[in-house]
Amino acid sequence: MEGSSWTFTLSLLLLLLWVSMSTQALLTLHMKDFISAVKQVEGEDPGSEPLVVLKKLRRAASLNDTFTQHFLPNVDSAGAELNSSLSDYIHKAVHHRVTEDFTEEGVVLTPDGTSVALGELLMGMEAGFLSNTGTPKELLHLTLGRNLALTLEQNISASNRFGPDGCWDSITTPQVFTLSDPPSMLTTAQVNGGMDGTLLGMEVSNKSRKNVKLSSLLTEYYCHQLKGKGMDEAPLLISQRRKDNFRRLVLPSRLSRTTVESEELQRRLAGGSTMDEMEKGQMMGRIEEGMNEFIHMYMDCPPIIPRCQWGAKPYKGTPTNLSLPLNFLYIHHTYIPGQPCLTFEQCSANMRSMQRFHQEERGWDDIGYSFVAGSDGFLYEGRGWLWRGAHTLGQNSRGYGVSFIGDYTSQLPSQHAMGLVRHQLTSCAVGGGRLVGNFTLQGHRQVVATACPGNALYSEITGWEHFGV
Repeated sequence: MEGSSWTFTLSLLLLLLWVSMSTQALLTLHMKDFISAVKQVEGEDPGSEPLVVLKKLRRAASLNDTFTQHFLPNVDSAGAELNSSLSDYIHKAVHHRVTEDFTEEGVVLTPDGTSVALGELLMGMEAGFLSNTGTPKELLHLTLGRNLALTLEQNISASNRFGPDGCWDSITTPQVFTLSDPPSMLTTAQVNGGMDGTLLGMEVSNKSRKNVKLSSLLTEYYCHQLKGKGMDEAPLLISQRRKDNFRRLVLPSRLSRTTVESEELQRRLAGGSTMDEMEKGQMMGRIEEGMNEFIHMYMDCPPIIPRCQWGAKPYKGTPTNLSLPLNFLYIHHTYIPGQPCLTFEQCSANMRSMQRFHQEERGWDDIGYSFVAGSDGFLYEGRGWLWRGAHTLGQNSRGYGVSFIGDYTSQLPSQHAMGLVRHQLTSCAVGGGRLVGNFTLQGHRQVVATACPGNALYSEITGWEHFGV
C-alpha cells in the first residue's frame, strides 16, 4: 500500500514537473498564446475581476516602477502568486527591453501581422478599468506619454527619433523579434502597444464593459475574422483599425501636453527640481517639433507590413535608388491573384506568389510594385519607398506603383483599401515616408492602362484618379 502511494506521488510530481517545463515551450510569443496564458491566470481564480488579473500580470512582468506606481496600485494586493512556469512566460512576454543585438523583448506577434509591446497595452487597460469618469487621465501617461518624453528630449535627428519596426524568426511559432535598424527610445511595437492600450483602456472605462473578461476583450480586439467585404463591414474596435481609431480619439495637442507633463513628473519622482514656466515653454517647443514627425509616421501614414514579415526573397542584384521626392502614384490591380485577401497569412502568401512570378517568370529583380494593398486593412511593402520599381513602363523613376490584390476589371476594391491608398499613402509618400514639408495633390485625372489578360502588371482600371503630388 505504501509502495503504491509512493509510486502515485512520484508519478504526480513527474507530471507536474513535465507540465512546468512544457508551458514555456508550448506557448510562443504570439498574441493567441498570450491570451491562452491570460485564460490560465483567470482559471486559477475563477470569478476574479479583470483588475486582479491585470495586477497579477503586472507583478509577474515586474511592471511596478515608481512612475507606474504613481498611477496604478501596488501589485502586492494581487493575491496568490502564479505558478512559476506561467509567471516566467508572462515575464518573458511582457517585460520590455532591447538587447545589444537589437532583439526586442516584451513584444508579441498579433494575428494581423503587426507586433505589440504588451506592457503599454496592459497598463492602459488597467488604468481604464480603474477609471470611474470614462476619461482616465492616466491612459496617455502610461501608454505613450512617458516614452514620448524620453524620446523627444533626446538630441537626435528626426530620422532616428522613432522606431524601427522589425521581424520575427518565425510567423507560426514566433520566439525572437529582431529590429531592422538601431532602436530609438520608442520602437514601433511600443507605439502599437501604446495605441492599443489607450483604445482598450477607453473601452473598458465604460461601465458596461467593467466586468468583461480580459481574455475575451483581447480576443475580440486581436482575433476578429474578416469576411465578405473585409474591412468595409468589420467592427470598429479591432486591431486593424488601430491608427484610424487613435487618430480620431487623441488630439495631437493633448498628446503634446501629456508628454510635457510626463517629463515633468519623471523629473520630480527622480528628485529633480520643479520646472519654471520658461523651461516648460522651451520643452513644449521641442516636443511639438518632434511630435509632428510622430504624427506623420504613426497617425498619417498607413500601416505597412515590411518585406521580411511577409517572407520576401532577397532582391536580385543591386537596387536602383529613387530620386526623392516623387511626383506620381500609379495604380494597378493584380488580376492574378484574382480574389481579395482578408488575412495576414493569405495576403503574405499572395505577395510571395507575385514575387516568385515576377522574378522567375518575368525575369525581374524583385516584385514589381512599390506597395501592394490587401483587403485585410494593411499595405504590404514591395520595393518600398527607396527602390525603383517595375510597374509602369517608362514611368518607374517618376512615381510609386501600387497594386490592389484582386481582379477589379468589373468592380472596385473595398472602400477601406482605396482610402488607405488614396488618402494615407499619398500623404505619406512625400519624402519617401518621412515628413519633409507641406504639399498638395495636383493633376487629378483618370487612369486607364492597357489591359493585358494574364499579366499581373498592366490592367485596366477605370474610375481612378492619378495623383500628382
